[in-house]
Amino acid sequence: MGASLGRETGLRRQRDLIDIVRRHPPGTTIVLPESALGFWTPTVSRTWERSLTDKGITVIAGAAVIDSQGYDNVLVKVSADGSDILYRERMPVPGSMWQPWRAWVGDQGGARAHFFANPVVHVRDLSLMPLICYEQLLIWPVLQSALHRPDAILAVGNGWWTAGTSIIDIQRVSSEAWARLFGLPLVISFNS
Repeated sequence: MGASLGRETGLRRQRDLIDIVRRHPPGTTIVLPESALGFWTPTVSRTWERSLTDKGITVIAGAAVIDSQGYDNVLVKVSADGSDILYRERMPVPGSMWQPWRAWVGDQGGARAHFFANPVVHVRDLSLMPLICYEQLLIWPVLQSALHRPDAILAVGNGWWTAGTSIIDIQRVSSEAWARLFGLPLVISFNS
């Protein structure tokens, strides 16, 4: 199932993923990879919220929020109590995702970079350093987050497009190194 996360976004796929999540015990927080939920829409949000009713489960997962100007690569938090955009990526991959030069020619689209936004996020009683994909390889998002003294690092990635490369391994090792450097627990969720 992991390789299709972020590639297949229909409601059938959402229901299959929900079935897997619902098998976990109450009180569980489940972390799914970057792009796992596909496009985050009100319909997808309500589907997840209703499906988690009476389960006591919280899901943190990657998704994309699209509008007429482009999109945000995000982490959402969803439970029976509702859903929120927990984190907007500070540094998408330049070129393939973040394309600021498109505005120079009157074009729109591409991922937005929220450079100085949300260096930490809060889930339950924990302060987390969120890192999506490329951010795990950069110094400044990590240092910006570390200044806020988070309780743990939350690293997610989407590696379905990296078959035959070491990209996921490099991101994993980088995230582990950041965790060791700052003495923080690490939660990782990658698909490949």
